[in-house]
Amino acid sequence: MREDYVKAKKQADKALRKAAGEGRYPYLTSLDSFLPNYMTLAKMPVGIKDIPIQMIAGTVTESRQNAFTWNFLPTLRYYTEFGQKWSNLYDAQQSEGIHDPIKCYEYLNRFYVLEGNKRVSVLTYCGAKSVSADITRILPPKSEDKDITVYYEFLDFFKVTQLYGIVFSNPGCYACLAALYNRNLSDPWPVEAVEDLRSDFNHFSSAYETKGGENLKISYGDAFLIYLGFYHRESLQEDSNAAIEKKITLIWNELLSAENEENAALLETPDTTKKGNLLSSIFTPSYSKEHPLRIAFLYSREPKTSRWLYGHELGRNELTQTYEGVVETICFSDCNTEEKLDAAFEAAAADLDDVVFTTSPDMMDASKRAAIKYPQMKILNCSIDLMSSAVRTYYPRMYEAKLIMGALAASYSEDHRIGYVADYPLNGTIANINAFAIGAAMIDPRIKIYLKWSGVKNSHWEEELAQDSLRVISGPDLIRPDEASRKYGVYKLLADGSIQNLAAPLWNWGQFYIQIVDTILDGSWNNRENISKEQAINYWFGFSSGAVNVILSQNISYYSRKMAYLFQEGIETGSIDPFLGELHSQAGKIQNEDKSSRLTNDQIIHMNWLNDNIIGAIPDPSELTETIHSTMQKSGIQNITVAQNIDD
Repeated sequence: MREDYVKAKKQADKALRKAAGEGRYPYLTSLDSFLPNYMTLAKMPVGIKDIPIQMIAGTVTESRQNAFTWNFLPTLRYYTEFGQKWSNLYDAQQSEGIHDPIKCYEYLNRFYVLEGNKRVSVLTYCGAKSVSADITRILPPKSEDKDITVYYEFLDFFKVTQLYGIVFSNPGCYACLAALYNRNLSDPWPVEAVEDLRSDFNHFSSAYETKGGENLKISYGDAFLIYLGFYHRESLQEDSNAAIEKKITLIWNELLSAENEENAALLETPDTTKKGNLLSSIFTPSYSKEHPLRIAFLYSREPKTSRWLYGHELGRNELTQTYEGVVETICFSDCNTEEKLDAAFEAAAADLDDVVFTTSPDMMDASKRAAIKYPQMKILNCSIDLMSSAVRTYYPRMYEAKLIMGALAASYSEDHRIGYVADYPLNGTIANINAFAIGAAMIDPRIKIYLKWSGVKNSHWEEELAQDSLRVISGPDLIRPDEASRKYGVYKLLADGSIQNLAAPLWNWGQFYIQIVDTILDGSWNNRENISKEQAINYWFGFSSGAVNVILSQNISYYSRKMAYLFQEGIETGSIDPFLGELHSQAGKIQNEDKSSRLTNDQIIHMNWLNDNIIGAIPDPSELTETIHSTMQKSGIQNITVAQNIDD
């Protein structure tokens, strides 16, 4: 009908004015304008599928661009041939519906119409959510570009679900989503599981739109995964739209935080200024022995059975002793399921605990759920990259200590070879390995680092190092109280079979916890300048804070000790940095020589390449033991590679 075309044209004029006011291109994007070589790229037919209209990004050819606004509304006058055809198509849609599928190309999870632009326009005007499409997929060349990496992960997801519409911005998200539904990206999902996911996502998306989610920069998929990090997915099948909307309101700051993920606050030094203000003084409780600050620690196992947890337990004890009754602590062990974690938080809340430290990345989802349920509770999770505005995170900058240990190890290696044992390729671990290798090469340019992994299936790292006749070894960082061994830190195997310890990294959790708790006791918890309430905060403390150190053995020489002290002083002042200047991976140059050029913190945290003097590789997740899988999904290295040329 003419009247509807006129209405659509008025909406188009408004959209054009809005785009012009915002400085955006007002018409359709064309595929051949930004991907002129698309015909030469590999293609594969997908077949006829229903696709979300909101994922149609434009048209294929430039000749069709100006007939539509960026959101597919018609721009030409009604009395043109175009206007008549559009109006007739609208009448057909109203009387019997549009059934013929459009033809389109899919590129990087967006669709570009080859035939059927007017059909998309009419359906958009009518408020349709999807359209039938005959799809041809354009496959971009594989690369280390983040968007390409995420897209190929989507292809794995599509292969097992055949679902369009769930789009993520970061690597690893599709695997995380699959794990939440007890599935993977290798085996086809049962029809029931696919329908559950489709229903859950649509239910969430409807409520999210009502709350104004389309105005945020993050994708609906990103928002969906954030929501599932706070609330069990079963609730999407039980809750009303109003209930879901209320839950979205409670995590709105988290969604805003994700929208500005690059602005997350990475605090590398403790706040020594203690800029308290009158309001914080009034509203901060005054803690004393009569009214102590109560803190709970959540462990996945008994501390005596885990090197990692034993270090945290020592830190908890130091924290308790430091404040002589002003701080009381309690630990909950064996919190190794979601149910046990939720129960531990419930017990902590009943115990009126003010602060809860969760000591593993795979406790983050439970931490976020608790943050919503117990808003007065301060919750912190031990991880480096799981940024959340609701839960602060903390992790030591251990690569600084590893640089020194690598230098020391190289000075004691007579055959230019060192063995290095790592546990799992979590974020931060590769930086530790590379810093060690770089520190060793600074002392001995001929040095080679033989990398072994204790966390792979059927690991026999000690036998492997013995077979290679390696005498200087960097073993596990920590000791277990129920397993006495001197094979930790950097040590040397002597000719008589005895062990000579040289140095060990100190994960000084006590100092870490003391400095965080200090901000609560003195009222400066929220006093960091330029940090908003929707901004994620991570404490990433190193040498200068005392949270990281190196224990030097009495076995080392005076000169080795002096070298270690000089390295430490250089690290603290910034004159020595393993990731400053020229860097080389196993397969190419990472960064050119430039004294002012340093890897960013994000590049260090998410490092996925090994230095050129390392013999070994980063294991694939399938090679690791089952116990680490949930942690790897949350905080493991994504997009493993042997080369990543940043300059290219």
